Amino acid sequence: MTIKFFFRQLAVFVLVALRVHAQTPEAKDVVPITSFTAKLSAQKSPQLIDARSAEEFALNHIPDAVNINLQTPGYAQLINGLNKANPVFVYSIANGRSVALAGDLRSRGFREVYVLDGGIGAWTGSGQTLITTAKKGLTLDEYTKIIAANDRVLVDIGSKFCGSCKKVKPVLASLRQQYGQSLTILEIELEESPALIGALKTVTAFPYLILYNRGEVVLKHAGLQDLEPTLQQSLSVAAR
Repeated sequence: MTIKFFFRQLAVFVLVALRVHAQTPEAKDVVPITSFTAKLSAQKSPQLIDARSAEEFALNHIPDAVNINLQTPGYAQLINGLNKANPVFVYSIANGRSVALAGDLRSRGFREVYVLDGGIGAWTGSGQTLITTAKKGLTLDEYTKIIAANDRVLVDIGSKFCGSCKKVKPVLASLRQQYGQSLTILEIELEESPALIGALKTVTAFPYLILYNRGEVVLKHAGLQDLEPTLQQSLSVAAR
């Protein structure tokens, strides 16, 4: 291999790497709810994108958000209508669709893109304002009474549109079989009870599980990682 050929190949490698990097959101793009809301409120006319489906957006969304995702008809034209000189804020139900959209925005020349870590779960869970079509749903008072009336209560908080939330259901079915009436399982969805999720002020992402033992919180768990063994261990301790 000649030196000239080596440097030519190196130049090609660097060019490809730069292109890949341009389409990949940087670590700083994904920010926690506190940073996201602070940066968002600092904008007079924020460019806020809900990267979920039109159906999800119609049921609930952050005020002033517009619904754009990679499959939206006329996507390129809509993106071209944004100001590249100003920050763009993106969220979805978790981080998947919002991170993908952020990567595309960066490839199109947007330099400042912020993805809400934990998505709309984090937004609602922190008590932020949410536009929703939900009617009544479970109230905080009703929730508190359920916790007080049962020795052990496992609360599963999520959304019917959340892929990870669906993976929790078989775990819950197994626990129902194992513990029977000694464990009360309460399932709460964003589409039905957003006010309750906000009032709890504890949810950081979907799915989110809370285990109560005689009214006391013994476990809070966000996401799927180590979920089943963590629940089993906590339930065993609570049973003593």
